[in-house]
Amino acid sequence: MADETALHDFPSLFSLKGKIAVVTGGSRGLGLNAASAFLQAGCATVFISSRKAKACDAAVAQLNALPSLAPGARAIAAPADCSSLAGVRSLVEQVRRHADHVDILFANAGATWGEAFDTHPDTAFSKVMDLNVRGVFLLAQQFAPLLEARATRDDPSRIIITASVAGLSVGTLGPQATFGYSASKAAVIHLGRNLAVELAPRHVLVNSICPGFFPTKMANGLLALTGGVDRHAQANPAGRLGRPEDIAGAVVYLASRAGSHVNGAAIEIDGGSLWSRGGLFEANAPEPKL
Repeated sequence: MADETALHDFPSLFSLKGKIAVVTGGSRGLGLNAASAFLQAGCATVFISSRKAKACDAAVAQLNALPSLAPGARAIAAPADCSSLAGVRSLVEQVRRHADHVDILFANAGATWGEAFDTHPDTAFSKVMDLNVRGVFLLAQQFAPLLEARATRDDPSRIIITASVAGLSVGTLGPQATFGYSASKAAVIHLGRNLAVELAPRHVLVNSICPGFFPTKMANGLLALTGGVDRHAQANPAGRLGRPEDIAGAVVYLASRAGSHVNGAAIEIDGGSLWSRGGLFEANAPEPKL
């Protein structure tokens, strides 16, 4: 009878030693949290992408100054607009200049728009859907050759998608309604499930994370408009909002050997607030335009 207490190389279970990661929307907020986690968990190279080159350069400087990096580990700036095929192809080519494969693709870039139903512009809806859904599909499609290059059944590559609890419930309604954002996050969760089944035989696993409120540059305006951090923290069953370590733990788990049999999942990271509201995600809270 096998020893059920025996675990293969447990000390390395959450290690990302030597891995290569690409993080879109990586110059700030949750993307920068995740990039820091990937590097500190052992990644050899993490590519930081967002639309603004200066923002990428600033994020890379912060990351490369971290004191706990493995020898030779580095972050590299790779600015690109991931809402278009041309932008995604540009990102792939920038990555190819430095690497012949990718182990982790964190599709994190996203946008939102808040406006009432009767005046909600078509251009805003299209912008949000293009980046939050179409852009994720294009990233998976165009990076597939690099993700498959060294992937095996026992060491699969990963795609991690940033969705939202807004995609699991009703989003913001009223004067600052976010119809496109909520619809896009629901769509990208289901896209992730389809990609998970399609790509698993090619040794690429696909999962989504669904954050709630995190005090980031993107969310701080909304938090202030709806009562502030303390109000939202008190309303959360866990008594607080999200922290960088909450994102870090989730993405390292999904990217490491610890998550190697997780595929097609959508992991909520919100302290249980989704369910405490009976499924409503701040239905009357305004959101800022981006």
